[in-house]
Amino acid sequence: MQRRVLWVAILASFVAFLDGAIVNVALPAMTRQLGGGLTTQQWVVDAYLLALGSLILIAGSLSDTFGRVRVLRAGLLIFGAASLACAAAPTALLLMVARCVQGAGAALLVPSSLALITSTFSGPAQAKAIGSWTAWTGTAFLAGPLLGGLLVDFASWRLIFAINVLPLAATLWLLRGLALPVPGAPIPPGAHDAAAAAGPPRRVDVPGALLASVGLAGTVYALIEQERLGWGSPAVFGPFVAGLCALTVFLWWEHRSRAPMMPLDLFRIRNFGMGNVATTFIYAGASLGGLMMVLFLQEVAGLSAALAGLASMPTAVILLLLSGPFGALAGKYGPRLFMAAGPVIAGCGYLLMATTSRPFNFWLQILPGLVVFSVGMSITVAPLTAAILGAVPKRQSGIGSAINNAVSRVAGLIAVALAGVMLGGILDYGSFRRIVVITAFMFITGGIVSAIGITNKAAAAAAEPAARDIH
Repeated sequence: MQRRVLWVAILASFVAFLDGAIVNVALPAMTRQLGGGLTTQQWVVDAYLLALGSLILIAGSLSDTFGRVRVLRAGLLIFGAASLACAAAPTALLLMVARCVQGAGAALLVPSSLALITSTFSGPAQAKAIGSWTAWTGTAFLAGPLLGGLLVDFASWRLIFAINVLPLAATLWLLRGLALPVPGAPIPPGAHDAAAAAGPPRRVDVPGALLASVGLAGTVYALIEQERLGWGSPAVFGPFVAGLCALTVFLWWEHRSRAPMMPLDLFRIRNFGMGNVATTFIYAGASLGGLMMVLFLQEVAGLSAALAGLASMPTAVILLLLSGPFGALAGKYGPRLFMAAGPVIAGCGYLLMATTSRPFNFWLQILPGLVVFSVGMSITVAPLTAAILGAVPKRQSGIGSAINNAVSRVAGLIAVALAGVMLGGILDYGSFRRIVVITAFMFITGGIVSAIGITNKAAAAAAEPAARDIH
């Protein structure tokens, strides 16, 4: 049963991460057909991240309230319908709307899938399972450009969305009749998701969800459109101020609400709070660097979509091979060293890419940095996830996973929204070098935060009951 739960969790997150990454390499083809240039490219990425980042918190609450399997099934159906709508979108605006709905479906998938793991595994086995989850979902996130490039060059960019139906159908098939054991709680007769019976139902924080959505939408809209309209425009300044006000009220509401979708008390747990600060820098760098890489390789270096996607393969292979072992090592020795060293190594990989210039040579200017970055990410991701989720009580595993995923998606959302500012309005060799240095700084900062803030005490405490269970 544990193996089945793990594969459900991997497949459910795989499709969400695959879609988040596969779209990057298809952006030039989309704008050639639908128009809109860099602004359309930013919105196709950020419409998905905006819905995902703003709704993933309430999705975590829904997962803890109504059960992992039930919420996961709803997310799969929503994501599938939105994927088909993206594939058929006749205009850029309709594509953005469909991408937003896709993000809402993904918000239901990711926290529920990780909560399946934390509810089913414990101790070192949990760290190893999270390592396997990280390896496969990370591979989807970084190998997506290769699949997308092949579809763009040899078929149509629309197929990058239609292809989602295959893993979605496989996950729905595996979910049939799945019952989840809860440690210390009996499974009631006929229950299909024991997690739903683990405690009394909680209220859903609708005001919090609305405030988070308005706050993120207003600020992200302003950050993207300011390059075109300027900060002096009421159409930019107004939404920006409204968004900041909504986010401020959101924090106030979460502090006073009896059933907050983002329990602020969780941030008092050292590994959870500091781990999410590190997540902010690490995933902002990953989103910004990944997007700019595929755009640079196509629009500046002149590679085809398939070749630009092929450039992601070293990262995908290294993550697949190394994430599981590093997750297991972090479960045994604690996450601090891995979370401190990994991001610094990843940042050094991007610094190596700062030598890129004419005449362009992928093998000497890009590949060495990609390999170093990939090793750094392999060291980082599974220990980071295990440290954060291992610090959260099992009954709150859904919302804990949701918060961490929300932090990573919002960090990427804001980084992509600011891409135009960091590029100076144009992507060329000079602006690409500037972007990779900024990306390296984000990763290295994440490593420093981890070195200062992460402790191994939580991992050691969690290992003791797990050892007793084994014997």
